[in-house]
Parts: sequence; structure tokens; C-alpha cells
Amino acid sequence: MKQKVIRLSPPQLLVVTFLFFIILGMGMLKLPFATTEQISWLDALFTTTSAMTVTGLAVVDTGGAFTLFGEVVVMSLIQIGGLGIMSFAVLIFMMLGKKIGFKERLLLQQALNQTSVGGVIKLVKYLFIFSFIVEGFALLLLATEWVPEFGWKRGLYVSIFHSISAFNNAGFSLFPDSLMGYVGSPIINLTISFLFILGGIGFTVLVDLWKSKTIRQLSLHTKIMVLGTFIINVIAFMMIFVLEYNNPNTLAQLPLPDKLFASYFQAVTPRTAGFNSLDYGSMERSTLLFTILLMFIGAGSASTGGGIKLTTFVVISLSMIAFLKEKKDIRIFRRTIDQAHIFKALALSMISVLLVFTALFFLEMTEHDVSFLSIVFEVVSAFGTVGLSMGITGSLSIAGKWIIIIVMFAGKLGPLTLAFSLSRPDKEKIRYPKEDILTG
Repeated sequence: MKQKVIRLSPPQLLVVTFLFFIILGMGMLKLPFATTEQISWLDALFTTTSAMTVTGLAVVDTGGAFTLFGEVVVMSLIQIGGLGIMSFAVLIFMMLGKKIGFKERLLLQQALNQTSVGGVIKLVKYLFIFSFIVEGFALLLLATEWVPEFGWKRGLYVSIFHSISAFNNAGFSLFPDSLMGYVGSPIINLTISFLFILGGIGFTVLVDLWKSKTIRQLSLHTKIMVLGTFIINVIAFMMIFVLEYNNPNTLAQLPLPDKLFASYFQAVTPRTAGFNSLDYGSMERSTLLFTILLMFIGAGSASTGGGIKLTTFVVISLSMIAFLKEKKDIRIFRRTIDQAHIFKALALSMISVLLVFTALFFLEMTEHDVSFLSIVFEVVSAFGTVGLSMGITGSLSIAGKWIIIIVMFAGKLGPLTLAFSLSRPDKEKIRYPKEDILTG
């Protein structure tokens, strides 16, 4: 009897591979020498999902609950999840001298969110070279702060862990209060933010910036990402500085230089980084609402970050402006955006909103003693793979933890990837006549 071969599409294979590494990591964290105190299977699953999806939400203290082995497992999952499973697979293939076929290139295209399979192998090479150089350079900078404080052995290890966690936008820290103890440290604030801004802007953008000699040679995607990132970060910095200036629990008690560093750090970290140097549970409600918007927007495509992506937000905003001005085309930097990208941006945003709303709906039923704003903050943070929290992660119910796990998983792989993995392509053979409907 002939056995039926199960063929998986690139999105389906990506989902299955992610699940495999999450479950493998869970098993490793349940080993007796991985933790200082026994943790449940659910907490191990939550931790590995958070690490693999480079989110950073934690139900246990990473630096206190895990041994060196457990911390290395978490750090390895962060690196694999941030740079991409398929990217590591290609690296191993290249080291073994194996030929990389069209199917593997399709998987890379899906994993790195590229528009075509052309140039994906070269992009992976650049990705690894650039990542390891940046992480190594940052390690040296962080060591100048932490080696004098902890000694050579501990100082270098803490620097390595935070360098990998920051560049991959994971937000995991070995300190129970994240980076609140270094709110005024120029080295920690600038190095960590430099890492997650580079990781979150997208590898295609970085390669384009490296190869282009003039601004005109830059792609439209790169121009939108660079300008959009700069504008959003500046607006966020000014907003947080003004909103929190008189808050006695955040900025009010700090000297002016520390106020500026703290405002800057909290402005850029919601772009899926997850580190914090101020207590989000003590912030003004207006600041938290603004932060939720930043987390939902997220970082750039083909980056280590999550969210709906900055380019998606820009396309939707430009579509709205074009509609209000009664224009048929969306134009920016003397270029017209293809209609297919507009449909994709709208579909991605709508699926994301539905995902967040569904998670909120169920968490409102399971978490009775938690404020609605805290739940919204937690869900959007999980969806955007940010990792910021108002302090409710560890106190979530069993059902609540499962909901956040699903949201983190969906946020990392992307709503469209999950949708494509579950659906079958429907090729239209018949076209019907058009008819107008009333909208708005």
C-alpha cells in the first residue's frame, strides 16, 4: 500500500519548525540542572515561547530561577528566534557544502518576509556577519560598565547575554528589575538602544544602507523605514518627557540628564525591544496608552522585531490621506505603492486587530482581579513581541498564560503567515460584474 506523503507549504513548515524548537527548549528547561527551583511545565513552555519569539515576557525571574545552563538555553533560543531558524539552517548547509535548493529559498523568503527569492542567500550571509560583529562590539562596550561592577567572569557573561537579548529585540534581562538600576548610565542606555534599534530596523534596510552610495540609490522601503523610525522616535521621546515629567514615581525625582536618558529609552523600547529603565506600572495612563500604540506598530519587516510593522502603518496612513484627498494612487518619495501592498497592509492590520481583540475578550473572562488597561498592555506587548509589562505576567492564571503564549507565537510568525498556513490558495476562475455598496 502506497503511503501518502504529507507536503507542507513554506508557511506551514515555518510554523512546525518554530513549534519544534519551543517544545525542545521546554524539555531542556525542565531538566533538574536547568533551574534553581522547580518550575511547572507551563512556565517552562511560556519561557521558551517568549524566548523563541523574542518577546521577553517572563513568568519567572530569568536571573534567579535558572542556572547557567538554563540561561544559556534561553539565550540560544533568543538568538535562533531573532535571526531565524531557516537562516541558521542555511548557514549549516553552507558550512557542510550542501546545495541550497529552491524550496529552501522559498522558506527563507517567507521567514525573512522578502518579496522574492532572489538574493535571500546573500542576505543571510550579510545577516550573520553583521549580527555577530555588532553583538561583539556591543559586548565590549557593555563590559566597560559590568566588568568593573561584577568582575571579569560575571561581567563578560552579563554583557554577552544582554548584547544578544538586545540585538534580537528580546528584552530578557538577568536583573529582576530589567535595567531600572541603570536609568542614568550613558553606556547601558545608548549601547542597548543602539542594538535593538539596529535589530528592529530590518536587515534589508541595513544592507541597502551599506551598499548604496547616495540617498537616491536607496530603495523606497529603506527611505520609509529610516525616516519613519526617526520621526516616531522623536515624537515618542517628546511625548514621554512631557507626560511623565511631574510623575513622582518615574521622572520627577530624577536629575535632568537622567530624565532625558529615561525618556529616550522608554520612547524607543516599545518598538519591540522589551527592556525598561522605568517602572511601567507607575506610569501615567496617557503614557501607557501611547506606549500601546507604539507596541502595536512595532519594528521593521525582515527584522528581529514584531508588531504590524512600521511600513504597514505608513501604507495604511497614506491610504487614508489619499482617500481624503480623493486620489487614486498612493505616492511617496516620487514612487507609487502597488495596490497589492495596500491589500496586504489592510489584511495584516485587520487580522492583528481581531487577534488582539479576541485575546482581550478571553483574558477579561479569566483575569478578574486585573485592570483592563493592564490586560490591554500585556496583550499588545505579547502580540508585538515587545516584552514590556505592567507587572501582571507572573500572576496570570493558567488559562491567561496559555492565551499569552498563543498571542506571542502568532505575533512572531505574523498573522498573515499563520493565516496562509491554515488556508488553501483559491484560484479564481470566474469573474462577476461589479456593483457599488454604501460604506462609511
